[in-house]
Amino acid sequence: MIAVIDYGVGNLFSLTASLKYLGADVKVTGEKEDIEAADRIILPGVGAFADAKEKLDQTGLVDTILEQTAGGKPLLGICLGMQLLFEESHEYGVHKGLGLIKGTIASIDADLKKAGIEGLKVPHIGWNALQFDEDEPLFRYNKQGDHVYYVHSFYGTDCRESTIATSEYGVTITGAVRSGKVYGTQFHPEKSGEVGLKMLEAFMEV
Repeated sequence: MIAVIDYGVGNLFSLTASLKYLGADVKVTGEKEDIEAADRIILPGVGAFADAKEKLDQTGLVDTILEQTAGGKPLLGICLGMQLLFEESHEYGVHKGLGLIKGTIASIDADLKKAGIEGLKVPHIGWNALQFDEDEPLFRYNKQGDHVYYVHSFYGTDCRESTIATSEYGVTITGAVRSGKVYGTQFHPEKSGEVGLKMLEAFMEV
C-alpha cells in the first residue's frame, strides 16, 4: 500500500488517479498507523513552504515520517513535498525543513538576476527536458530528454551530492533528488503524461 500524506495542501486527485491507473493500492491519509503500515510514502504539496511545514507539523506526523524513512521505507516528495525534504527554505524568510536532503531551497528569480539573465518568467511553469543519472532506479523506464511539467518559483540548491536529475531554465534547475530511498521531484510526475507515469511505476518497484 502507498500512503499519500494528506496535510491540507495540494490537489491529490490527479496523483491518486495516476497511481490507481498503474494498479497501486493507494490510501490518502493523515493517520500515523496508515503510514507505518504502508510499503511506500508519498508527500505531495503545492503553495508556500512555511505554511505547508506548519500544517505538516500540526498533523504530528513529522516524527513518523522521519522514523519510517530511517528504517528504509521509500518516500517520494513531489513539488513542494520535495522542498520540504530539504534542510531549510529561504522562501520569504528562513524556515526549517525535514532535513532528509542536504541543501537549501532558494529563489529562481533571485538567481536569474544574479546571473544577469532576463526575459524568463517566474513562476517557472511548463514543460522542460530532463537530464538524469541513468543508474537511478526512478528513471529506469525513461529516456534522456523526456519532458516533465514544472510549476514553481523556488528550487533546490547546494544539493549536488543528492541531485539525480536537472532541467535548464536560465539556471540549472534541480529536477530530482535522492538520499537512500528518499526521493524528491520538483516537477509533477502525475501531470507529466506517460513520462511521469513511468516514474511513478518505477517508484512502486523501489
